[in-house]
Amino acid sequence: MSENGFWGEVDRHLVRYAGPFASTVIARAEGSFVYDTEGRAILDFTSGQMSAILGHAHPDIVDTVTEHVSGLDHLFSGMLSQPVVDLARALAEATPEPLQKSLLLTTGAEANEAALKIAKLFTGRYEVVSFAQSWHGMTAGARAATYSAGRRGYGPPAPGNFAIPAPNPYRSAFAGDGHYDWRSELDFSFDLVDRQSTGSLAACLVEPVLSSGGVLDLPPGYLPTLQDKCTERGMLLILDEAQTGLGRTGDMFAFERDGVVPDILTLSKTLGAGLPVAAVVTSSEIEQRCHERGFLFLTTHVSDPLPAAVGNTVLRILDRDDLVGRARHCGQILHDRLLDLHQRHECIGDVRGRGLLQGIELVTDRETKTPAEDLGRRVTAECLAQGLHMNIVQLPGMGAVFRIAPPLTVTMEELHLGLDILEQALTTATSDT
Repeated sequence: MSENGFWGEVDRHLVRYAGPFASTVIARAEGSFVYDTEGRAILDFTSGQMSAILGHAHPDIVDTVTEHVSGLDHLFSGMLSQPVVDLARALAEATPEPLQKSLLLTTGAEANEAALKIAKLFTGRYEVVSFAQSWHGMTAGARAATYSAGRRGYGPPAPGNFAIPAPNPYRSAFAGDGHYDWRSELDFSFDLVDRQSTGSLAACLVEPVLSSGGVLDLPPGYLPTLQDKCTERGMLLILDEAQTGLGRTGDMFAFERDGVVPDILTLSKTLGAGLPVAAVVTSSEIEQRCHERGFLFLTTHVSDPLPAAVGNTVLRILDRDDLVGRARHCGQILHDRLLDLHQRHECIGDVRGRGLLQGIELVTDRETKTPAEDLGRRVTAECLAQGLHMNIVQLPGMGAVFRIAPPLTVTMEELHLGLDILEQALTTATSDT
């Protein structure tokens, strides 16, 4: 089919579910690259949907899928298999005490939905606190805790959801003169929560690094203080590590940097390295009480053996190839180069993030910090034209923020190639203004 014919079929038959599609048609993917129908290689600095931490078509993942799709792929939800138990044990070994019980699902939204139900059933309460630039999914409970986009036009969300300011030293009203007073911001936030609450606070659901929210990394010390505020109110702390879990930030889990352990941990994207598998990990105490109270989260693909086998392979490769350490090392190189770009390009207002999840915010002026959204679109198009796929966050109020998230397997040559293309795209796009 010709490319014109392809896009005609798209217009006739596909529901449009977000912004415009990328302008090229992808035929295959391998390693750090995707290839279009013309055979052109495009360096993938988004790891698919921030998921393919082992790159595309990793041979060990291919072998695992091939083996299980021909022998043990899907079962009745009440049946169990060895890969499921193996993955639950591996997750217990990878996470700190008291996290040791897992529920294996399919997507991040589904995992967050289950985590919220667990928190509500365990506490007997229903109110949920999340960041104002959060993205936790599009299902009912997860959508109600998502504030970055998609709230209008669908009727009332689940009651009892409160938004607090996302920590953003670059734009916070509590930042000035080179100092960011996140403690006062957090105190102020929970004062408002307490005033609005009906006395039924159940959970706080947050990301350690808000990726879709503009690559906002929680300041050191913020997470332990947030956990203290949850404990004071009898709330459970749920950490959504869909994008940050399994090495991307340079630690196995992003929460490790701050020495906290959440009550509930949700994993998805990175656990399947691009394939659909998710997990909710919690303590025996929480699981026991919820079981006694009749916890129900039955889905078609709960405890499926094939995705569980993929998750086991991902964990094995991360350990075997020391990809957590590699993400830390490559992340420092990435950060240094982004800081260099910041020095030489006035349109870059801020550089932030951790490991192999970092971002740059484009502005029209560093004094006013006006988001350069038009420039962001031009840079995106120029990058793609030169063979680099970048992802820019242009949701309301977030500014033009590029998310840079190559696979943990990215080579030094590929990393520098992508940054060279980005620099050239910045130069070209700004010279056109």
